[in-house]
Amino acid sequence: MHPPVYLDYHATTPVDPRVLEAMLPFFGPKFGNAASRAHSFGWEAEKAVESARKRIAALVGARPREIVFTSGATESNNLAIKGVMEAYGAQGNHIVTLATEHKAVLDPARHLERQGATLTVLAPEADGRLDLGRLGDAIRPETVLVSAMYANNEIGVIQPVREIAALCRERNVLFHCDAAQACGKVAIDVGEHGVDLLSLSAHKMYGPKGVGALFVRRPLRIAAQMDGGGHEFGMRSGTLNVPAIAGFGEAAVLAAEQMTAEAARVGGLRDRLRALLESALNGVEINGSMEHRLPGNLNVSFTGIDAESLLMSLPELALSTGSACSSATVEPSHVLRAIGLSEERARSAVRFGLGRFNTQEEIEYAGLRVAEAVRRLRELSPAAML
Repeated sequence: MHPPVYLDYHATTPVDPRVLEAMLPFFGPKFGNAASRAHSFGWEAEKAVESARKRIAALVGARPREIVFTSGATESNNLAIKGVMEAYGAQGNHIVTLATEHKAVLDPARHLERQGATLTVLAPEADGRLDLGRLGDAIRPETVLVSAMYANNEIGVIQPVREIAALCRERNVLFHCDAAQACGKVAIDVGEHGVDLLSLSAHKMYGPKGVGALFVRRPLRIAAQMDGGGHEFGMRSGTLNVPAIAGFGEAAVLAAEQMTAEAARVGGLRDRLRALLESALNGVEINGSMEHRLPGNLNVSFTGIDAESLLMSLPELALSTGSACSSATVEPSHVLRAIGLSEERARSAVRFGLGRFNTQEEIEYAGLRVAEAVRRLRELSPAAML
């Protein structure tokens, strides 16, 4: 049997061995609390945290004191959205976001809506990109915040971040960007982009789970959502996860060093996978813009196929359907529905996420196995059109 092939890099990435090596001392002899200022154990931990802060800041073009450590991008998104609205609520109560955002943005925004804020959720164009004219029309005098992700976690589509930021600045509105999927894969410079707040996650870029960061452009101040000691410049209290932060810093350095070459290699593998599927099968439909897309993403609908059934027939491939599962039902992806796909096409969609440790041989094998499985399921299904 062929070893399992991991093609779900948007869900999480394996920890790079070099990242793990950087973390290990902080599980052992270097176990100090970074907030302990009276002895060498604390100093050593604080030094590791500040080194990581500098490395992560350098990756996104920020200053170290603009990086606030969190438990991950979900917390960063919550801190950004709720923290801005609490701090600047006297200026207005209106939030604008996209229908294709991660639930870690949509759910906090809807939470604030239930508490009295007003919320506008814009549908993107068919290619997944935001229309700047529609955004301009949506911004009102009472608008405080626009939140739009850098790159989508399902279809990999990259938004026009610079243009969104410029429009927000022109209208005196703050701009938050969830960059969890983009950071480390494409070049980000918060200075050039003009972003006010940027959410990051280590486990999407070959670092550990359970640690993230929020860039907060100085002198902007947001209201803390977790109190208890005033850590992280008063914006996020709690004992810092020093081993994970050290790993995050190492992951940032590796990303900066390898990003250009890795994007070219992974993009080539992605294009090869697409070519394999399209040459072997009819009814292969790409979802979202291919021009503005993360190099490792391919989201494909296979006409006449139920994606859940396809994945069940491919136990040796780690893939995602793009569906959001609850305890009782499986609903079509809100992202695919938001870009105008029919329920049938959304239910036939598979997300391929390629990354650092995929090989050419794995992609050849995956393309062959997916094509075989699609043909078999179409033969078995009387409803299949192809």
